[in-house]
Amino acid sequence: MELPAYSEKPARQRLPPWLTKRLGSFDPIHDVKKDLRQLGLHTVCEEARCPNIGECWSQKTATLMILGDVCTRHCGFCSIEAGVPQPVDAAEPAHVAEMVEILGLKHVVITCVARDDLADKGAGQFVKVIQEVRGKRPEVRIEVLTTDFAMQQEAMEQVCQAGPDVFNHNLETVERLSPGVRHRASYLNSLEFLRRIKKYDASITTKSGMMLGLGETREEIGQALRDLRRVGCQIVTIGQYLQPTSRNLPVVEFIHPDIFKEIEQEAKELGFDHVACGPYVRSSYHAGEMVTDGI
Repeated sequence: MELPAYSEKPARQRLPPWLTKRLGSFDPIHDVKKDLRQLGLHTVCEEARCPNIGECWSQKTATLMILGDVCTRHCGFCSIEAGVPQPVDAAEPAHVAEMVEILGLKHVVITCVARDDLADKGAGQFVKVIQEVRGKRPEVRIEVLTTDFAMQQEAMEQVCQAGPDVFNHNLETVERLSPGVRHRASYLNSLEFLRRIKKYDASITTKSGMMLGLGETREEIGQALRDLRRVGCQIVTIGQYLQPTSRNLPVVEFIHPDIFKEIEQEAKELGFDHVACGPYVRSSYHAGEMVTDGI
């Protein structure tokens, strides 16, 4: 069954033929959703209207989103609700660990909404989640995908000390476009964030991702890749931006798969350990496959 990339309240855009997605089996999808709702958990898969949700959920994998489902930032590309969040759920870390066990995950990605309303910007909840998952399933590799914590050094170090295997923080777009795409975040701050993580603990694998199709040039993409390597970033993901709702930024260009292949080759030549580059690539898509067994 072929459906457009976003089947729920999509923006009105004509998609090129390579941007269709085959849904997975519906039964596993409903099973995952039922378990998530029972535990009061959220996923970025749902909140960000990810086009890979059918594929991933049919394989019983999901990117778990902590700190609620309301974000304190208003980024132009994101469909997650922005506003005043609810208080932090003290039971959330234990529920995340339980969901990891239910899904039988070997590699879990934990992401979040931005919580600029909190003194520690949400870092403490990441620590508790990592500890709970480690306590329940010590063999699981843990990848965190965080905000910039408003560049608070203490918050960064807190999460590093908890020992995630992979620390992911997205650059999102090229430097010129960043001010219009991101809210309360900047290109240079994100690079500095990744540099600090690597400096604090060189054993943590660092990762970042970008969206294409917002009007960037090939030279700007290359510069962003070089900048990421300069701060020690080891894994990069590059995918096509798709407008999730009519309220979000419009797509300027649909990038052909052949161009993605060229960019992937460029990234590999720059020395990234792992590169995922293609129209449907997202930050945590096949995340476990991008991490070497030696980690």
